[in-house]
Amino acid sequence: MLSQLLKALGASIGGERGDLLHQGWYTTEEVADLIGVDASTLRRWRTMSPPQGPPFVALTSRITKYSIPDVQDWIASRRTDPGLAA
Repeated sequence: MLSQLLKALGASIGGERGDLLHQGWYTTEEVADLIGVDASTLRRWRTMSPPQGPPFVALTSRITKYSIPDVQDWIASRRTDPGLAA
């Protein structure tokens, strides 16, 4: 079942950002460790209206994945360079 969902995901959004299916995925816990928050924070962000945090894919009600390029882009979008600040 998971492989079917991943295949469908690759077919439906693969054209937008290249081949997301083969660029790697993080779990909720891995993203939480990367950004220094508890996994429950990411879960809360996902259920907010509108959803907050990095883009995610809810494969099932219990399995959520984060594309590595999406997480990298999300982190980069929050970067502040004091040298560029006015």
